[in-house]
Amino acid sequence: MKKNVLFIFVLFITTQLSAQLTYKDVAPIFYKNCTSCHNEFGHGMPFMNYTQTSNYATSIEIALNENEMPPWSPDSSYTRFTHERYISKTEKDMILDWISGGATKGDTTKAPVPPVYTKYHINATPDLELTIPTFTSNASNDDSYVCFSLPTGLTQDRIVKAFEIVAGNPAIVHHVIVNVDTLGTTTDDLSGKCYQITGDFSLGGFAPGAPPTIFPSRAPLKMGIRIKKSSKIVLQVHYPAGSAGEKDNTKIRIYFYPVGTTGIRPVVVATPLQNWLLNIPANTVKTFTATYPTTGTLPINLSVFATFPHSHKLATTIVNHAYKGTDTIPLIRIKQWDFNWQGYYTYRKLVKIPAGYKLFSSHVYDNTTNNPNNPNSPPVDVKAGTSTGDEMLFDSYQYLIYQPGDENINIDSLIALDPITTIAEQKDAPFKTYAYPNPFQNKVQIGYVLDKSSRVTIEIYSMYGGLVKRIEMGLETAGQHEITWDAKSTNEIGLANGTYIYVVKTDAQQSYGKLNLLSGK
Repeated sequence: MKKNVLFIFVLFITTQLSAQLTYKDVAPIFYKNCTSCHNEFGHGMPFMNYTQTSNYATSIEIALNENEMPPWSPDSSYTRFTHERYISKTEKDMILDWISGGATKGDTTKAPVPPVYTKYHINATPDLELTIPTFTSNASNDDSYVCFSLPTGLTQDRIVKAFEIVAGNPAIVHHVIVNVDTLGTTTDDLSGKCYQITGDFSLGGFAPGAPPTIFPSRAPLKMGIRIKKSSKIVLQVHYPAGSAGEKDNTKIRIYFYPVGTTGIRPVVVATPLQNWLLNIPANTVKTFTATYPTTGTLPINLSVFATFPHSHKLATTIVNHAYKGTDTIPLIRIKQWDFNWQGYYTYRKLVKIPAGYKLFSSHVYDNTTNNPNNPNSPPVDVKAGTSTGDEMLFDSYQYLIYQPGDENINIDSLIALDPITTIAEQKDAPFKTYAYPNPFQNKVQIGYVLDKSSRVTIEIYSMYGGLVKRIEMGLETAGQHEITWDAKSTNEIGLANGTYIYVVKTDAQQSYGKLNLLSGK
């Protein structure tokens, strides 16, 4: 009898707690973890207000319970990357409790102000923008791979320090791969069967939810990829089956170093780990591997910046590491491969792979009915190939020739400012700004010094470029000024700990700095 009373009491308390949760309680969690993709410009249905979010409460519940959202494949206990997408157990449980309690609306005026998103993650004018001609998808019953060869019009060699691929129609662009055709001789292939993208080397790629590619561009590390004059940029766009008739005009926005910039270390984009001998009979689970070099070992020290493992729909797990004898250097481990979410993953620090090591990759393929992603029912024999119905072991890297101290460089701190500041030339700040205490827990003072009267606006951004706060200061006189930002107040979305960027704008200038928000009440 006592056990039953205790059970009823616990159930009553749990129900009461769930019922107390309203939208204002869970809105900051959605803004932090979801809306960078789930906004009007993103690939997912928008979760920017109560109505939008509650309409998909059941779908959200399923996605959270099955750990499908937020989508993040790499195992963080193996290696760490920038822009990791995780939701804590506490946050997850709170959303689930809110949904189980009826997704109560409550007083939405008490919810934090939602972040502001634009079509672009990099809020700066690109040096070169190339857009495909408006294309009508030809993917009816099968996936379509279309290659667009776009002239750059460059009259001199330029070095890329950042680029952003923007899906013209996010609902139908599955992914984009970018190659550079140095000779400028390639042409479009609109057949839908452009599986093998042309060009001399890869620039990178795009998948839904992936951030722009931004190389560190200031001391102690400047990285870039040289594009020769008269080159073409080749975009391979993957349109999924069933999207026929939909229109798209995907573009790439490229940012170059100023001509004459020195000290730029060349980035190599390559796919050293490949296996084209895959043969996966129906109703079998098989493991295939690849090593590089196939004979011998690496002749020089390398510094790895990012990795892009790739397979199709039968793959279940992927592991990459470097090794010498029994010593291993972890590179990436994916315990539950998802073909729908892939792209380059940037390491938080450059990973040194010494000469004398080899690269190793292992992919497991499940060609049975136990694999929910198996496209064939009943299963059929599958071999290596470039079509989605084939399979691949194709693991790419962005890397540099090693220099002493590379492994100590913090990539996070170097690229923190770039998504929302002028990626064109990074000059010294035109006027003085400062913030203290920094790192901070609750409140931070942001200060600036004006040499003449001006209207002033202060903007605070998340690491993903989402606008957290805009403060209109009005007309300010010359001299020193300070304001207080309370990041933990109920009117802010800055409840999440991490890095933020502040930008102080005047009528003619802007300056910026980084804020580090730590745990606090």
